[in-house]
Amino acid sequence: MAEPFIGPEQGNAATRPVAQMSFEEALAELEAIVQKLERGQLDLESSIRAYERGTALRQHCAEKLRQVQLRVEKLTLERDGTPKLTPFEEQ
Repeated sequence: MAEPFIGPEQGNAATRPVAQMSFEEALAELEAIVQKLERGQLDLESSIRAYERGTALRQHCAEKLRQVQLRVEKLTLERDGTPKLTPFEEQ
């Protein structure tokens, strides 16, 4: 029998607001959701909620990675105007 998806509206501590999660927490929850969806462990309505939550988690992880990349690299221009990525140097 398919189990219901416990989402943030049910108050599960593991599914707190995505914006408050670290990259690692969001990724772990996303992996758990993907496993449940792949195994068919959720009923239809729960699958839809899990998919929506998973989408938000994926976007959150992508944004966290983008922020880290911006901290590690910066875009500079060569003398001829071609773009070049260089390591970020704190000033």
